[in-house]
Amino acid sequence: MSKKRDFFSISSLSLDEAKHVLAVAAAWKAAPKGAQRGLLPGRAVAIVMEKASTRTRVSFEVGAAQLGAHPVVLGVQGSQLGRGEPIKDTARVLSRYCDLIVYRTFEHQRLVEMASAGAPVINALTDDGHPVQVLCDVLTMLENLASKRGELPFERLRGQRVAWVGDGSSNMARSFVEAARVFDFHLSMAAPEGFRPPASEIAEAGRHLSISGDPREAVKECTVINTDVWTSMGQEAETKRRLEAFAGYTVTEALCARAAKDAIVLHCLPAHRGEEIDDATIEGARSRVWDQAENRLHVQKALMAFLLGAA
Repeated sequence: MSKKRDFFSISSLSLDEAKHVLAVAAAWKAAPKGAQRGLLPGRAVAIVMEKASTRTRVSFEVGAAQLGAHPVVLGVQGSQLGRGEPIKDTARVLSRYCDLIVYRTFEHQRLVEMASAGAPVINALTDDGHPVQVLCDVLTMLENLASKRGELPFERLRGQRVAWVGDGSSNMARSFVEAARVFDFHLSMAAPEGFRPPASEIAEAGRHLSISGDPREAVKECTVINTDVWTSMGQEAETKRRLEAFAGYTVTEALCARAAKDAIVLHCLPAHRGEEIDDATIEGARSRVWDQAENRLHVQKALMAFLLGAA
């Protein structure tokens, strides 16, 4: 039996493996609905949600079903995790019932504990990163660079300038820093002091990352402008402080006009319209937000199948 594979971060995959997963996702996106139903017959996927979710839960649940697997969704309420059962105990039981575990949680250490048993584990969000979302965002970026439908021009992604505007210490921003290093593009980050990635991650990113406090400078010549909410789950008590810190960081049409002429806008959702992005921009011609959301389904299907040896 081959050693199980977990997906904790973008770099859990080699570059060739990441390209393979994205290529499979693109092919399946173009295929007729139901074409992959026979890939994981009789398999079960546990989807454990300790944080609220719309896109992550639905895309994994629908994706598992489209592969022919049975999705089992567990929340804190309705499972023994809500009554304090140790994660490693839950992991051992789920690994005997299910072939794969998708886990959305808080501290990274909880993810490590869930992966202590036999089933492969996918990081569906922790405080440290959101790699499934960013892998889908990379597919969206590639689609926008393609000259024809179905093409994935990885060579054109290399050296692209991608802007991140807002909270640079968030799990999304940190996964984007990692993606820049893995896929060899440049992340131009605009984030206030105190809201930037950990120093160790900045050092590891090297030439793939630049940081300033000026969104207008950060978006210059960028082909992608990305942002996320300023106050994430669990940070509600900091809302006032964060609104003050991020004043001037809203992604608007005027800000986008300073980027490359054909620059696109991404947002992983949910969006606080009027805060990190305005309504005109998220609904405008540059927005690829809805393609980005759809790509969660296709990439996560490919990732689940890859980890289970079916793709």
